[in-house]
Amino acid sequence: MSPKVLDYSGVAVIAPVTVPYERSSTRGADWFIGSALRKLIVEAGLQKQAIDGLSISSFTLAPDSPVSLVENLGLRLRWLEQVSVGGASGVVALRKAARAIQSGDAEIVACIGGDTANPQSFAHLVSNFSEFSNAAVYPYGAAGPNAPFSLITQHYMDVHGATRADFGQIAVSQRYNANYYPGALFGNKTLSINEYLDARKIAGPLHLYDCVMPCAGADGYLVTSVERAKALGLPFAELLAADERYNSFSEDAIQIKGGWCEFKDDLYDQAGIGPEAIDCLQTYDDYPVIVMHQLEGLGFCPLGEAARWVNSTALTFDGGGLPHNTNGGQLSVGQAGCGFLGVVETLRQILQRSGANQVANAKTGLVSGYGMVNYDRGLCSTAAILKRCA
Repeated sequence: MSPKVLDYSGVAVIAPVTVPYERSSTRGADWFIGSALRKLIVEAGLQKQAIDGLSISSFTLAPDSPVSLVENLGLRLRWLEQVSVGGASGVVALRKAARAIQSGDAEIVACIGGDTANPQSFAHLVSNFSEFSNAAVYPYGAAGPNAPFSLITQHYMDVHGATRADFGQIAVSQRYNANYYPGALFGNKTLSINEYLDARKIAGPLHLYDCVMPCAGADGYLVTSVERAKALGLPFAELLAADERYNSFSEDAIQIKGGWCEFKDDLYDQAGIGPEAIDCLQTYDDYPVIVMHQLEGLGFCPLGEAARWVNSTALTFDGGGLPHNTNGGQLSVGQAGCGFLGVVETLRQILQRSGANQVANAKTGLVSGYGMVNYDRGLCSTAAILKRCA
C-alpha cells in the first residue's frame, strides 16, 4: 500500500472541447492550441481573463513554449505548466491542475493538448525525439515508434500466446465506434477483422491497422472548483482518483506490463469503487498491445488474459460489455495532443454529451495514459477516474 494521498474533493472538471483533427496542416501547433482556448472560453461562457492557469502539452509547439503562448494569446496567469510525458500528459495535466485549484494557486485552469502535423514535422519529431534515439537508435535505421512496438508486441505474443486476430478485436471495435463519431479521421471507413488481418505489413507483427496516425488537432478541458462550476451553471465531473508512475518494472527485458499494476489498488481505494463500476474506459491506444497492458494493469482482467478477455467482452459503445475508446480512440480518430483525447472523451460520455456514440447511462469513466517510448518500453503510466455530479 502506497502512502495515503490526499483526495481531490472540491475540484470540478468542465467544458470538454475538440478542435477538429486534420491529417496534415500548414498551421502551427500554436494555432490549434489557441483555437482550443477560444472554444473553452465560449463553452464555459467566460471572459478570457477569468482563466488564470494554463497547462500545455504538445510535441510540435517547439521552438515556441507555453510561456510565449501566454503573450501571444493575451493571457495574464498566476499558474503555468508544461506537461511533457507524451501520451500520459492528458491525465498528468488533470492531476496537476486539480492540485493547483485545491491549493489556491489558480481559480480556473485551461488544460490543452495540441499538435500540428505534416511530413516535415513528423520527420523532425522522430529524428529529435530524445538523445537516446539520436545516439543509439536513429543511426541504425530503427527510427520512429513502429520498431519498439514491434518488439513489445512480439514479446507479448510469445509470452501470452496472443494472436494478431486478438489484437484485431481492439482495432475493429474501435473503428465501429468511430463510425458514430463525426470527428474521427477514419470514421467514414468500416473495418472488418479480415481487412485488419489482410492489411499490409509494417514491422514484425505490426500491420497497417495496428499503427496510430499522427495528425493535427487539439483537445482541452477546464479545471476549477465545484463552487465556480455551479456558479457558471455548467454540468461538471468530479475527479475521484488519479495516479502516475514512471520507469516501472525496469527489470523486465522488454515491457510486458506497466505502472498501472503498481497503483491500481490505491486508485480504486481512493475512488471508493472497483473496475466493475466503470461505465466506460478510454485507454491510450497508439498500438493494440498497449491497450492489453492497460486492461490487465487496471484490473479488468488478470495479467496475460487480455487476449482472451477482448474476445469475450463487447467493447463497442452500444454492445453491453465494457464500452472502450468510445469515439474510436487514436487508432481511428488520429493522434494529436499527447493523450488529451481520452480525457475529453471520458468527460463527454459521463456528462452525456457524446451524441450518436453516447454510452447509455454512463456516469463514471476511467481514462489511462501511456507515453515516452524508449527502445523497449514506455516510461509513463497514468490513470484517472471521473464521475458526473448530479
